[in-house]
Amino acid sequence: MSSLLDLPAKALAKAQHLAERGAAELHYLQKMIESGAFRLEPPQNLAGMVADIRRWGEIGMVPALNARRTPTRLAVIDDEGSLTFQELDDAANAVANGLLAMGVKGGDGVAILARNHRWFVIANYGCARVGARTIMLNTEFSGPQIRDVAEREGARLIIYDDEYTEAVKLSSPPLGKLRALGTNPDKVEPSGSTDETLAELIARSGTAPAPKATKRSSIVILTSGTTGAPKGATRHAPPTLAPIGGVLSSVPFKAGEVTSVPAPMFHALGYLHSTIALTMGTTLVLHRRFKPATVLEDIPKHGVTAIVVVPVMLSRMLDALEKMDTKPDLSSLRIVFVSGSQLGAELATRALKALGPVIYNLYGSTEVALATIAGPAELQKNPATVGSVVRGTKIKILDNNGKEVPQGEVGRIFVGTSFPFEGYTGGGNKQIIDGLLSSGDVGYFDHNGLLFVSGRDDEMIVSGGENIFPAEVEDLISGHPEVIEATALGVEDPEWGARLRAFVVLKGEAEVTEEAIKNYVREHLARYKVPREVVFLAELPRNPTGKILKRELRQVEIQ
Repeated sequence: MSSLLDLPAKALAKAQHLAERGAAELHYLQKMIESGAFRLEPPQNLAGMVADIRRWGEIGMVPALNARRTPTRLAVIDDEGSLTFQELDDAANAVANGLLAMGVKGGDGVAILARNHRWFVIANYGCARVGARTIMLNTEFSGPQIRDVAEREGARLIIYDDEYTEAVKLSSPPLGKLRALGTNPDKVEPSGSTDETLAELIARSGTAPAPKATKRSSIVILTSGTTGAPKGATRHAPPTLAPIGGVLSSVPFKAGEVTSVPAPMFHALGYLHSTIALTMGTTLVLHRRFKPATVLEDIPKHGVTAIVVVPVMLSRMLDALEKMDTKPDLSSLRIVFVSGSQLGAELATRALKALGPVIYNLYGSTEVALATIAGPAELQKNPATVGSVVRGTKIKILDNNGKEVPQGEVGRIFVGTSFPFEGYTGGGNKQIIDGLLSSGDVGYFDHNGLLFVSGRDDEMIVSGGENIFPAEVEDLISGHPEVIEATALGVEDPEWGARLRAFVVLKGEAEVTEEAIKNYVREHLARYKVPREVVFLAELPRNPTGKILKRELRQVEIQ
């Protein structure tokens, strides 16, 4: 009999890979059991779950899973009140049946343009049960952007909030439009739209279980588009427990709790976690608009145990907390889950001090998904880290020739997961080396195996022969006692090749000069990292997920 040593190298490598995958899946399963996501259930519940997955897929089955387990438990608390899991399941069935009657078929594109509320959730699960390609439109898109992206992604129907009535007028999808939220609470006068609402569609459609989807549903999430036109990234429910198990391996979410989700649900962070939470039978607390004080007041009001935010939201919540005469009781809060853009050492330190050891920072993207997670212990050890590698994920730091660099040396970050990115809907992909996908960032591992992100690989500038990553400088300036936030970017320079320009937002009545900011950087970093120019602004331009729009900053005229 041949020994393993006689097997070809490729076969041995494949066997090792399968063993690692198997071990990772068992680890995910263990974490899901510990969290309560998987539990001992009556046989009929398990049989029902399997049947629902076969009928609607892993996404479409979620409301039915918890309608069977805990029908009267609240699935959503929003500005309209509350919705139980049974009501969510019935509504998802009715929307699916209504969409089918309108002519939506499995594989058809259905675009959703909505804020965080129950109708977003209902529309998402209704689309999943039809087997649609659900396209998540950015709520900040202009009318032409909505039209262009909807056409590019093949949207045959658009579901939109009433407040976007004007913005969607340029779009003419073949199957028409539906309104998610039928009124705009911010306006006294109605929009005048006569498009049917989801509530009206539900009222005239049966709540009987929707028929088996003819195609596997998928989600198209758009990249943030901070440097150009947003690209569509398709995700199917992967044949792995990694999306949920990977998060649970580093973050102690528990089933049946209460999670506040201010992060936009049309983007990867908000969508991922709302899906995880509802799968676990957790109640979602949602608001159409992000108001920091309201998010804080919701904690004692609803017994919130976790909050999912992007860094700029966390910063504004801390600002609001400092200004409150009477602080809300935050004792139920166990987790503040942060992602979407760089957290930064200064904000991490401030948050740990104000909220306690509850901060968890996920490093990933629409394309690479989960890469690393930094928990409170790691952030207290070094608040600049983005954490250790998520179990089942592989990360390598490579040079420009694709060779792995030594520990501690900065290089390009490449990530491999068990549910790889499927490419952009319009064609193209990020660079792939040995099965690992470029994150678009550069960074390094320290001796503890913690990852540090130095900046975007396309933002590094060479000034007078020295390599400068703006992220290090902007993080430092953001920690200045008189600064709210800051960013930096490289601009062309005839003498040095490139120079660093910083943009700074000051606190209140602070009177800090350009030279004072430069001296502050000079005291902490190498001289060549001192910005040649400092521009003071009232606020930094951001997209809805909190990422700074540097393309707009490049257009700012310098006096």
